[in-house]
Amino acid sequence: MRQLERRRASLSAGLKIGDRRGCCRTLEEEEVHIPFAQDSLVKQWSSMQNVTDGNQEKSEMPVQRNKYFLNINVGGTLFHIACKVAARYPVTRLGKLAIYTDPTKKLRLCDDYSVQKNEYFFDRDPSIFHYIFHFYRSGVLWIMDEMCPSNFVEEIEYWGIHLKYSQRCCRILFEEKQDELSENLKIQKELEAELEPLESAEQFEGKCLGQFRKMIWNLIENPYSSVPAKIIAVMSSFFVLISIVGMTLSTVEEMKHKTGKKWMELLEMICAIFFTSEYLMRLISSSSFKKFLRAALNAVDLVAILPFYIQILFENLDEGDTLYHEELHQMENVSKLGKVLKLIKLMRIFRILKLARHSTGLRAFGFTMRQCYQQVCCLLLFIAMGVFTFSALMHSVEHDVPGTNFTSIPYAWWWAAVRCERLSSGEVRGVALWEGAAWVLQGFGTTAGQDAGKGPAFPTAL
Repeated sequence: MRQLERRRASLSAGLKIGDRRGCCRTLEEEEVHIPFAQDSLVKQWSSMQNVTDGNQEKSEMPVQRNKYFLNINVGGTLFHIACKVAARYPVTRLGKLAIYTDPTKKLRLCDDYSVQKNEYFFDRDPSIFHYIFHFYRSGVLWIMDEMCPSNFVEEIEYWGIHLKYSQRCCRILFEEKQDELSENLKIQKELEAELEPLESAEQFEGKCLGQFRKMIWNLIENPYSSVPAKIIAVMSSFFVLISIVGMTLSTVEEMKHKTGKKWMELLEMICAIFFTSEYLMRLISSSSFKKFLRAALNAVDLVAILPFYIQILFENLDEGDTLYHEELHQMENVSKLGKVLKLIKLMRIFRILKLARHSTGLRAFGFTMRQCYQQVCCLLLFIAMGVFTFSALMHSVEHDVPGTNFTSIPYAWWWAAVRCERLSSGEVRGVALWEGAAWVLQGFGTTAGQDAGKGPAFPTAL
């Protein structure tokens, strides 16, 4: 009984007589009631309320700044660099950011700063910054081959890092690639300047008959300015082709008769008149006559029209003497004057070079040959060495063989030159069996010479 009374006393220790709150509770109140404690000291738990309150408390808490690390945000990618590591390179941008204590100076080094996150934002390429980040950790600047040299140099200059921190082998390859890129850009600019017109429309302002000369210049030199300019450009190319076809047909036996010759002369006269008019229009529209005469394409135009007028001058030395004129034509094939006329007529073949004025590809090819003249000369030198060497060897071996074709070294030149270009040597053929073995060696020598003559690479103009 005493134990039961003690138990009841312990269970009713907090019960007051006359207080019904402790003994008359419903089932719901009993579930939320916490015995032996005051309700005002305990906060009731709610899951959603706890989550929202915790977030608000976290957001209101100030961010603890870490003085030992720099939080760098480069293009959306976050990097953490120790301040003492960045301070080892005080000349660099991040090194200054680590050693500066003035907030104003720090803000000048970055594009933006987040006070809440303690992040310095840089609007740069994050892919290249990986190599900058590796440099601060290891002290070595790595360079990848697939990087653009100009872009990489721009980035490391922004971060204040010198190329001397890279490995010597990587630096040499990078500088070679950078020089090659600079050379290609230089060639590209020269090619663009080569393909551009010699004059510009702005050069005629304030000059005598400026508007008139500008209109003529647009018709002749700028085919994309108007429809008539395009028509003139097409007509120029058409007359060049017609002139070449006429010169070719004039050598056919059937066209040498009186009727055919008359039509060929008429065609030649029409082409010469058109070329002369075109040349004079270019001369009038030029802003500088000296610059016009020094241009290569203008010299080609002059050579294209001179043969016609020189031929007329020679054929009409004495118009009053018809007999002399007829005798002159009869002696055309044997006289010195006839040989001069033939040479002058042959100069009309240069009219085909006029197509380069309206062909970007031909002008680019000529520019490429001028840029690669050293490699081309080296290649021709190796071929000439092979020709002279093997022609002398062939003559030394076969000059005593009965029925040989190599009676002298100059006769062997043709054989050696043809064998450099193709497998067959034509009608000239050696008798000795060592000819094939000799030309195997010649093939190896020429191929090696070509590779050596090319150098690192031929400049690419197109």
